[in-house]
Amino acid sequence: MGNNNIMRDVQKEKDSRNIQIDRVGVKGVSYPVILMDKDNKTQNTIANVSMSVMLPHEYRGTHMSRFIETLEEYRGRVSPSNLDAFTTRLCEKLNASESSVIFEFPYYFRKKAPVSKIESFSKCDVRLEAIHERDKNFDMIIGLALNVQTLCPGAHNQRALVSLNVRCSGLVWFEELINIIESSASAPLFTLLKREDEKYITELSYQRPRFVEDVLRELAMRLDTEDRILWYSVNVTSFESIHNHDACAEIERDKRK
Repeated sequence: MGNNNIMRDVQKEKDSRNIQIDRVGVKGVSYPVILMDKDNKTQNTIANVSMSVMLPHEYRGTHMSRFIETLEEYRGRVSPSNLDAFTTRLCEKLNASESSVIFEFPYYFRKKAPVSKIESFSKCDVRLEAIHERDKNFDMIIGLALNVQTLCPGAHNQRALVSLNVRCSGLVWFEELINIIESSASAPLFTLLKREDEKYITELSYQRPRFVEDVLRELAMRLDTEDRILWYSVNVTSFESIHNHDACAEIERDKRK
């Protein structure tokens, strides 16, 4: 007699509908990760993780547990330098020709106030998206969203959000991208400021009045001079303080062409 307690591997069963699925996997996985940190070597945070593979038309389903198993293999260590290996491993474990992974997480960095030099934490939102195609090129996009200050030449100021996405040929620290963004705005934002710092930031913004178009062009100029950045897209949205609408501008450039 056979062992009736053995469960069928339903996912491996053949499917007769002849439809390939481009992406199948898991999303919304909340997972602790350890990031590379330029100043402190590592930093702990919580990521929202999505993982998927391409499913050939002949397979009924994929093994969802193997996505989490792969995540466990890396023990939550995440960096742009190991996502190629991570997505390759997904292909191996799930017998897939293509895999993708997205990590979204808050990244914290220390900032000194400009005059008092008092330190506090600031935050940006990071998105790492990687795609691996077997026998083809690995592709990864680093996304970073950061708030800054803009001051219109008309003398009103507001908070703006810069969303930057890049493809790189080598390691680019998040802090480097943060510096590029902040130096392109009227002024950076801080969590903790004393009166003398507030005076300095206010005066700095009036010395560097910038529309969203100005911020975008300043960013493009800086990104164009950085050889490690091969492609970029930028969106700047200014949450207007005296208008009942927002202002926005965006640009995309492929420096490989």
